[in-house]
Amino acid sequence: MPKVSKQTATNVQEFGPVIDRREEMNGYTVEFVSFRADADLDGPLQALPGGMCQCPHWGYVIAGRMRFVFEDHEEVYEAGDAYYQPPGHRPYVDAGTELLQFSPTDQLARTEQAIVEWMSRQQGDGSPGQE
Repeated sequence: MPKVSKQTATNVQEFGPVIDRREEMNGYTVEFVSFRADADLDGPLQALPGGMCQCPHWGYVIAGRMRFVFEDHEEVYEAGDAYYQPPGHRPYVDAGTELLQFSPTDQLARTEQAIVEWMSRQQGDGSPGQE
């Protein structure tokens, strides 16, 4: 049976103040994520339907606090809380938060691709010669 820990995750990426340590296991991505500053994805999620994440996530807040905003309500999770977030949410995470999260790899990849494309377009907007 596969297993992973924060220390053994082979894919480690830094996105500004966010450190993502992850491993793909049998169709799911397991992530250990640390936030050194407040974070939201309002801009990048605009590339997705309704401006919201379309990937479901299951997780556990190790430290800190996070909010998930839906069209009609919001949910807040703090250290010690386990959660499930269906598609159609926007995340807001406080600095100092650490979480363990499980997501279907294929759906997570589609979400991340939309975010990368949005970020690429934003970088292009400020370049010389761009209109």
